[in-house]
Amino acid sequence: MTATAPHVWRKLSRRVPLTGGMEIPRGADAAWHWAAGAIGHLVPRRGWYFHQARRVLALADSTRHLSDARLRRLLTHFALRFRLGRANPDSHRDRLVALALLRQAAARLLQKEPFCEQIAGALALYDGCLVEMATGEGKSLTATLPAIMVGWAGHGCHVITVNDYLARRDAEEFAPFYQFCGLRVDYIEQEMEPRRRQLAYAADVTYLTNKEVCADFLRDRLALGGEGRLAGALLRLGNSAARRQVQRGLHFAIVDEADSVLIDEAVTPLIISSDHGDENQLQAYQQALRLAEALESPRDYRLERRHRQVELTDRGARRLAELLENLPGIWRHRRRGEELVVQALTAKNFFLRDKHYVIQNEKIIIVDEYTGRLMPDRYWRDGIHQAVETREGLAVHASKETLARISYQRFFRLYEKFCGMSGTLAETRAELWHIYRRPLVVLPQHRPCIRRRFPVHVWSAERHKWSAVLEEIRRLHGAGRPILVGTRSVQVSEQLSRALTAAGLEHCVLNAVRHAEEAQIIAAAGKAGRITVATNMAGRGTDIRLDREALAAGGLHVIATEFHEAGRIDRQLAGRAGRQGDPGSSAVYASLADHLFITHALPPARLSGRIAGNREFRRPSGLPAWLGGLLAWFAQYRATRLSRRQRKSVALADHWLDESLHFAGPEI
Repeated sequence: MTATAPHVWRKLSRRVPLTGGMEIPRGADAAWHWAAGAIGHLVPRRGWYFHQARRVLALADSTRHLSDARLRRLLTHFALRFRLGRANPDSHRDRLVALALLRQAAARLLQKEPFCEQIAGALALYDGCLVEMATGEGKSLTATLPAIMVGWAGHGCHVITVNDYLARRDAEEFAPFYQFCGLRVDYIEQEMEPRRRQLAYAADVTYLTNKEVCADFLRDRLALGGEGRLAGALLRLGNSAARRQVQRGLHFAIVDEADSVLIDEAVTPLIISSDHGDENQLQAYQQALRLAEALESPRDYRLERRHRQVELTDRGARRLAELLENLPGIWRHRRRGEELVVQALTAKNFFLRDKHYVIQNEKIIIVDEYTGRLMPDRYWRDGIHQAVETREGLAVHASKETLARISYQRFFRLYEKFCGMSGTLAETRAELWHIYRRPLVVLPQHRPCIRRRFPVHVWSAERHKWSAVLEEIRRLHGAGRPILVGTRSVQVSEQLSRALTAAGLEHCVLNAVRHAEEAQIIAAAGKAGRITVATNMAGRGTDIRLDREALAAGGLHVIATEFHEAGRIDRQLAGRAGRQGDPGSSAVYASLADHLFITHALPPARLSGRIAGNREFRRPSGLPAWLGGLLAWFAQYRATRLSRRQRKSVALADHWLDESLHFAGPEI
């Protein structure tokens, strides 16, 4: 059954389109659609790819005696075969021989010889699968192998990462490997000019972030204007008829940290906008803030924390009507006045400084909730950004008029073919299939993981949690172990930094404000006795390498000071320890005052009241491990279910848009 899995996959793929995907088949195809949705993501493929990987390893033994010149000539020969389309996809022989040569080239140029799991992952990626590889298994090197084979075909390959730092790092690190194989590699950063971007997209392999590739796509659509169906065809074919566009098409993409891009950020729309507002509108935000200060919670308004919504009570509506009665201008329209005040209340209660944003150069800079990184060119919609600026006493920018927008869910389905990889994909297997029609291949670890996972520690009082964290850091630091402490916000990381300084413990802080020294901090985080406090920036794409003293002391210990809405993010942070068979350990220290419990676990008020009021549970030792783990599981279950519903609604909206605008061509 394993050996025939790819043939089953191809048969299902022909019946169910993999790009543009949200179509609902009718008639005879309905049965195939049901079969694909029901079992498509369950068809076993791992055994098939390992069988092919072992064939590659057998072929690789015969390449060790080749000289560098002979190896380069053979790679050039296969590049020509892929360019002319002569690679045989049915027998897989050409790609297997090519991978054997690439494995030898990587060993000589990078001193990294891809092992069996990486070869299997490369084959799965080349076939358009999503691949789960444990943290530390060498996903960056794995991605280069299919990227080279796609680059040989001449259509261009986008390797999409979660931040500019990783895009530049990987492009520079693997540049000698690509050049040896006859390809040009480049990267794109946020501040690049259009001409420089055009040159980067013209490279055979381009490293960039999901934000940049999506934004450039929308800018090209605006530049092409109303050319409609022809514009879409030009983009897909890679024709640069008009020099106004920077991209040459959406042919193949390899998405690193695929769960972050395809799941966590799936409902985040990317919007191209222009300034649209006047002086009266800016003054209205200031007046709305003053009116919001006159209302009290919970008598005048209620907070719905799960959905970040503010709802006026009957008393609050009457109170606001009285306040608006004598105001001129826009305030004469009661409904518009209520909207502005609700925006001000939302900004006041749900958008917090040093958690959701920071202030730099007298500007609001949004902090990415999932990666902990700054997003200087993003703005909140619906007047929220202006409301936050007003509350902070900053210059209020004009509201934005939307020129073009697209969701990441819709954008990635526009690629002719795309694949992805991450260390945490198994939990979202079914959703990835139904939304993107991407099957998942879960690969085992090359070396057994010996990371020790300690029981969950949950306290009813937040002060007990931080006391325990400081005590644990002091104890492990005395033992000479490196420590990575993960926090959810800039504010919490700075507070913990001050507490460590007061305790006389030397440490480093990595967050959105102190991101300039990221490479140096990560490089030193694996040294014996080193203490590193970091936000989610250290959770993805970072490789903390241990020195000999740290290995002898027991390896890296990761302390998570709070649960995240998705257990996948907790696993990413814990995965910084125990990589490639190294020793390590992880633990979670949380309290019932954390955001996850308040927002998603505590609405059963009687349960939370009993826990908080029970003397047995208020002791410094905290809740029993079983109870803390159960509450965390329940809260994360509710949070992920809510997020899944939001993503489904976005997918349905995209489908409705495609159906409604179908008569106008492939509008984007």
